[in-house]
Amino acid sequence: MNASDWLREAVATLPTHDEVAYQAVVERAANILRPSGALARLDSVAAWVAGWQRTSSPAVRRPAALIFAADHGVTAAGVSKYPADVTRAMLAAYRAGKSTITAFAAVAGASVEAIDVGVGRPTGDIRYESAMSTERFNEAVAAGRDAVQGIDADLLVLGEMGIGNTTAAAAVAAALGGGEVAAWVGRGTGVDDEGLSRKRKAVREAVTRIVGVLDPLEVLREVGGAELVAMAAAIVAARHRQLPVLIDGYVVTAAAMPLASIAPTALDHCLVGHCSAEPGHRRLLERLDKLPLLDLEMRLGEGSGAMAAVPLVAMACAGITEVPTFGEWFG
Repeated sequence: MNASDWLREAVATLPTHDEVAYQAVVERAANILRPSGALARLDSVAAWVAGWQRTSSPAVRRPAALIFAADHGVTAAGVSKYPADVTRAMLAAYRAGKSTITAFAAVAGASVEAIDVGVGRPTGDIRYESAMSTERFNEAVAAGRDAVQGIDADLLVLGEMGIGNTTAAAAVAAALGGGEVAAWVGRGTGVDDEGLSRKRKAVREAVTRIVGVLDPLEVLREVGGAELVAMAAAIVAARHRQLPVLIDGYVVTAAAMPLASIAPTALDHCLVGHCSAEPGHRRLLERLDKLPLLDLEMRLGEGSGAMAAVPLVAMACAGITEVPTFGEWFG
């Protein structure tokens, strides 16, 4: 079975959460030593973790981040404020522990692994050609799947790095979400008005090129990027490991969108760590019916927003497991 076949089969056979563990935390939250509903949103997060960790004592003790990095041929359209070689420089910074995500992870007690899925090997220019061949798509799927299968974690953060990848993300979102293309395109790394115009034009050309492509995974292959494919595979692999996932910003959410287009429950084991400043991200979250844990107008990528939410998830669990119920305290 090749990697693409694995992905399709895995999406078709998604395991569900542990309802007994989930309900145990819901019931405990209803009787915890504080006013009823005082921490309702956090209690729901704790119940979510419990269901996917398959335990009535949820905890975040081994959070881990996987950061997938790749280059994009569409940068030839002038869609980014930075040159493509910044991707390689940032990958080195992650691996050296000298980046925002590694600084945040140190505070959160998380590990970070940065994975090269195409740095120095840009995808095709999506304006005129497929982003990836079938072979390259399979390679990226396998990289995402294998990274998750080899990780020791109880909460997974997914992030990315790739100059030009908000353009790819917008193309995936526009192709699957429909409507006016410009609504899905933001300033990314901070392009000026002329750069934004070029970016919108590039996305419009990419989406127009694949009109009639209905298979969500084919959309991802045609106009996505290697890191988007790897993250989609990682999300599915995490589901089969019963591993809860925190999704980062626009690019990661766009990578997840094809999965939800195939199976409406495909992202049930995922929470969105934050809503980025990219206008398309908020639009995409509304379409996916996902409420972010944080909304700080961040637009960094690399898993930083999701990592910032890790302590919140850990506190949500502690608020259930470390606090007695009224009966335990007064009984």
